[in-house]
Amino acid sequence: MTGTTPHHDLDHPHDLVGIGIGPFNLSLAALAHGIPSRLSTAFYDQNPAFHWHPGLLLEGATLQVPFLADLVTLADPASPWTFLNYLRTRERLFPFYFAERFHIQRAEYDAYCRWVSTQLPGLHFGHHVDAVRWNPERALFEIDYTQLDTDGEAEALGRAYARHIALGVGTEPYVPEPLRPLADAPGVPVIHSADYLHHRERLLTAEHVTVIGSGQSGAEIFLDLLRARPTGAEKIHWLSRTEAFAPMEYSKLGLEHFTPDYTRYFHSLPEPVRNDLVPRQWQLHKGIDADTIAAIHDELYRRTLHGGWPDAVLTPGVRVRTAGRVATTKVELHLEHTQQATRSRLTTDAVVLATGYRERPLDRMLAGLDPYLRHDSAGRAHIDHAFRLVLDKSVTGSVYVQNAEKHTHGVGAPDLGLAAWRSATILNTLTGDEPYPLPRRTAFTSFGLERQEAPRIPAQGQKLTPLTPLR
Repeated sequence: MTGTTPHHDLDHPHDLVGIGIGPFNLSLAALAHGIPSRLSTAFYDQNPAFHWHPGLLLEGATLQVPFLADLVTLADPASPWTFLNYLRTRERLFPFYFAERFHIQRAEYDAYCRWVSTQLPGLHFGHHVDAVRWNPERALFEIDYTQLDTDGEAEALGRAYARHIALGVGTEPYVPEPLRPLADAPGVPVIHSADYLHHRERLLTAEHVTVIGSGQSGAEIFLDLLRARPTGAEKIHWLSRTEAFAPMEYSKLGLEHFTPDYTRYFHSLPEPVRNDLVPRQWQLHKGIDADTIAAIHDELYRRTLHGGWPDAVLTPGVRVRTAGRVATTKVELHLEHTQQATRSRLTTDAVVLATGYRERPLDRMLAGLDPYLRHDSAGRAHIDHAFRLVLDKSVTGSVYVQNAEKHTHGVGAPDLGLAAWRSATILNTLTGDEPYPLPRRTAFTSFGLERQEAPRIPAQGQKLTPLTPLR
């Protein structure tokens, strides 16, 4: 390491430091840029540049939310960082207009976010945040980071100071316990869907491939592999724990679960009710797009036109009990069908785990704040309705969280459609003002017997006003 590179000195702390630069903190940075005379901000990410799920940018794959769910539009449609303005700068507004696409391709969303990340000031890539502490004497957060070189090696140490912090470190791929030894072993063809495109050519040469997981990623990967394999010799298994390869709930009233109204309603529920509710709502966010299901069925049907059935097995209601290697080049999966209570073995040449993501652990980074944190009965952080960690009253600064609050705010936490609203809520709370006026009502559905309005935004340090029912 060559030394230290502080981005801000102790006498001029930032108003807000963001840790992680995924879509959610990028949204926060973009909207914070709209009030530059009032906020000093800096955002840090360990990656060398912005990339959004690069291993899943399959050709033709689209977002499951409309293009209006960009970084800023649903809070500030006049922002220079809208998707439409991105198209304008690329002289692509008219082609987009005639394309009549409400759901854009994932690769285009990734390109749009990278455009924002390269134009927006105050973003520091190649910086790994090591620790966060509260300095009670200065009433500031201290953020220690390591600056990385182009190879990801430590180059310099630094420290930033901030009145408030926003955690947006995202999620990480989840690998079920029975498959972790195989996924971690070199040379064994067991990969997570997050890395699919990096291994696609190798997977296409495998004699038999098994896809595990029934969400959108699993469906897209199964379809991509199916299309690339010869008719009658597909040799693909698609397995899932869920009881069916079910469509995502995409009715208009169903989508109202991804509104601020539902988020406020969910947050007001008792903790045991929230804990019970989230798993039962899996089809709201873990189902498969109906067009993808149709495309899979069309492809399978096409392969029956000249007689026979494709060599593809689609089995829901199956869990992997254990797994191991066979003759170093194959994988043996020990399966159990949950409804039949039967067991079987499957030998395959490669496994793709479309098993989703989990919130990234923050224990190590936030160890310095642990004495100030408040937890629920399950040991999870308490998060208030304004997306702030509930800290000891002696801490005058706020720690905001993005996409780490499903247990308190519901299934909309990881949804791109609520990104701009959540960012605006954070900024309104942080400033104690309302630089981004937000709607009082966003859904036709009244989720409880009393509909709750958005709370008044307090000045920093003031006590939050309780949610008020609307008659």
